[in-house]
Amino acid sequence: EVQLVESGGGSVQSGESLRLTCVASGFTFSRSPMSWVRQAPGKGLERVAAIKSDSSRTDYADSVKGRFTISRDNAKNTLYLQLNSLKPEDTAMYYCTNTWAGLTATSRGQGTQVTVSS
Repeated sequence: EVQLVESGGGSVQSGESLRLTCVASGFTFSRSPMSWVRQAPGKGLERVAAIKSDSSRTDYADSVKGRFTISRDNAKNTLYLQLNSLKPEDTAMYYCTNTWAGLTATSRGQGTQVTVSS
């Protein structure tokens, strides 16, 4: 059974940083592309960032490019998302998925809430 456990969210001011963590189990993490998606209140899912299994390629939404960094540690089955220069519009529940596409993933964790105030 695929399990994804996100953590690291919180309430911060504009311009501050957070680091999200996703611990994965139940599948071969080192062979799986991973992604982060988010859902703001009243809005649909947005793919934020994705990373190939060997970290050879990453991809970011235009809205976070230059501010967020996705990374992974295959030895620890862990995915990360560094969030810098946070803005109020980054407020959302953040989820990790075990797919490149993100939005069509059938497995997601419980999510971690990020709230940014101005």
